[in-house]
Amino acid sequence: MASKQSILVLAAVAACLLLLPAATAATSVEYCNKGKQYPLKVSGVEISPDPVQPGKAATFKISASTDKSIEKGKLTIDVKYFFFYVHSETRDICGETTCPASGEFVLSHEQTLPSFTPPGSYTITMKILGDNNEELSCISFGFSIGFVASS
Repeated sequence: MASKQSILVLAAVAACLLLLPAATAATSVEYCNKGKQYPLKVSGVEISPDPVQPGKAATFKISASTDKSIEKGKLTIDVKYFFFYVHSETRDICGETTCPASGEFVLSHEQTLPSFTPPGSYTITMKILGDNNEELSCISFGFSIGFVASS
């Protein structure tokens, strides 16, 4: 049986780890249609900070690659809180990366959530559409919103 002192030390270490701000974390990504061969491949998503803090800026960086040259297009972003759609937006792809995009590139999106955003787990579904609305890729990933951080 562990001594009271060793249990207290472990509890203190765990509490310190929970209080440390997370800078950037890799997030697992799933394709919307697992059997489809998308022309744009996503290799990862980084969210900073993780968890996202209400009322503070958060950056979503999507690492991608393609053999085509993307001159223009759009991103459609849908956000769900549990099973409820809570946000939807469309962005110009060239506003999120340098166009023309080809080879390996990063789509970077910054968003400041309202300070009253409820904490918990959210899911983003992002479609990347080409200039003729052809679906270049469709991904889904989760992220967390923490409690309001003290300033």
